[in-house]
Formats: sequence, structure tokens, C-alpha cells
Amino acid sequence: MEEIKSLDLRELAERIYNLDEKAYAVTGSALGRVYNGDKEHAIQYIIDLLEAKKGSDILRDELALIGNMGKTIAEKQGRSDVLDEYNAITKLTKWQADHYTRVDILDTSRAHLNSIALNKRVSENDKKIICIARTYGSGGHEIGFALANRENLAYYDKKIFMEIMKRMSVGNKSIWEHEDYYERADIGNPVYAGMPFEKDNLPFFRQVKEDFSKFHGLPRRDALFFTQSKMILNLAKSENFVMLGRYADVVLSNENIPHISIFITAPFEKRVERLASMHTEMTEKQIRRMLIQSDKIHLRDYRYFTGRMWGRAENYDLTINSASYGVSGSVDLLMDMLEGKL
Repeated sequence: MEEIKSLDLRELAERIYNLDEKAYAVTGSALGRVYNGDKEHAIQYIIDLLEAKKGSDILRDELALIGNMGKTIAEKQGRSDVLDEYNAITKLTKWQADHYTRVDILDTSRAHLNSIALNKRVSENDKKIICIARTYGSGGHEIGFALANRENLAYYDKKIFMEIMKRMSVGNKSIWEHEDYYERADIGNPVYAGMPFEKDNLPFFRQVKEDFSKFHGLPRRDALFFTQSKMILNLAKSENFVMLGRYADVVLSNENIPHISIFITAPFEKRVERLASMHTEMTEKQIRRMLIQSDKIHLRDYRYFTGRMWGRAENYDLTINSASYGVSGSVDLLMDMLEGKL
């Protein structure tokens, strides 16, 4: 722990940059390197992420892209060298993130009450695919990322998918420059690609016309859903992975592809407490409103795309109250379940 406490951020940033360089040199990934351009600027960018309270989320996804590359290396020793360094770096970056965010989702008054048993439902001949849905503020991102690393699985979430789709676009001029509009929209206040709907907004209508042509008449959000669903099904043929969100549980179920579906949540007050430690620029009232809106949007959109109720226990193999275990304890629980120890 003393080594971590005396962590030199520049040294860590250089290790991350070098790992990206090494992984790309071995794999020649069609998606390209994660950190392109001038080395010094890239290293300073990584240092800025390490120092920023909110930077850990961005850095986690960028590390996941590097880790995903490393896990595809065919040569055993080369793969082991890259992944050993990747695992060491993820531990250091987790400590750095925890240094800024000390509040776990754990509710110690509940932690000792829990036990669970669940039979393995994925055979040895199937790809290991874990689909995680979560409420905002429950630690689902951290749990999914840590679980992927512990199980040596690729990790995908919304930001990684959007980055892949952007890089796959011709000439890197992506039709997916904006986040999916339905995840940014306020309830009752329609927006399109982040732009409020106003009848006198001529650029809005030009964009609608352009997207209508690009997506063969589908609304942008529908086109994005079908595109990402196709990507998920293609991944399921060749990779073991953890997928956060993206309606992956239903997409795979509709094609009878074996997977384990998990829903992670926590009591509203614990989520408020955790997010307050992460978003110090927001008032508690703003955080509460943000959580209420987030849950409403998830409910609405999950129902729209799947016909199911988001968060309802019978739609998942396992529902976890992360406050009963904390982030680390939830990962341990899932590891025990996957390894058949429970």
C-alpha cells in the first residue's frame, strides 16, 4: 500500500500510454490506438483524468478499450505480459479514484444478512456473457468493470460502444457524434440529438431530414438501437464479455443466446449519498431530481425497446442490492456465483 500511496501520477500516465502502444503494436486493432497524436499531450491528458474527480469514469472506459485489445492477443506470453500490466494499472487507478471518492454504496447494517445460491446456467461450450443493468448511483459501472477484469472478460458500456461506432465510421466522420438523444432527454421535454424541439428551429428540421435519409427512415434512436443490437449479437459469436446496459439481456434472449442477466440497484438515499460525494458541484436537491429523472427515462426507454419492465426482478437472473455488499463485496458475490461456489 505504501507504494500506491506514493503514486507518481506522471509515471502512472506513462505506463498507461505505453500499455496502449504495446497492445496496439501486437494486435494492430482496426479501431486504432486509444491515445493518438503527440505523446506529451496524451500523457498530460491522462494525468488530468487521474487528478479529476469525474475523470475516473472516462479513464475506466479508455482502459477497458486497451484491455479488450490485450485480451485478443493470440500468443500466450504476449497476452499475459499485456494483461499483467493492465491488471496492475487498473488497481492503481482504482486506488486513485477511491482517493477522491471515499463513499462506497455499502450499507453495513445490511451486509451481514445476505446469502444466495444460483446454479450455473451457461455451459462450457457457450461464450460467457454477463449482462448488467443498473440504477444510476448504485455502483453498477464499477462492479461491471471490476467483474470483467476478475473474470478476464472484455468490457463494454455505452461510451465504449459509441467510441467503437465512431471509429468504424468512414473517414472517422461518425453519424453517431451525439449521445443517444433518448438518454439525454428530459421527461416531457422532447429533444433531438440534445437539441430542444422548437418549430421555428430550421437546423432541427434539416437534421431530421438528413437522418431520415441516413437511417432509411428510422428515427435516430431506433437506428442506434438496431445498430448496437447487431454489434452485441456479433460479439456474442466470438467473445466472452460483460455488457453494461444496451438492452443486451433482451437482445440476446430474443436470439436464444445463453447469458446471465443481473440488475444492480440500491436504496434511493444511499444513491444520493454516493453521488453527492462524486458531484460536489451539485446540490442535494439537484442530485435527487437527477436520479428521479434518470429512473423515469430508464423505465420509459426499456419498455419502448423491449416491451419489458426495467428493474422488475422476474426479468433478470439475479437482482442485487449493492448497498448490502458494497462494490467490492458485490464483485466477490458474483465471482462466487459464476464459479459455482454458492
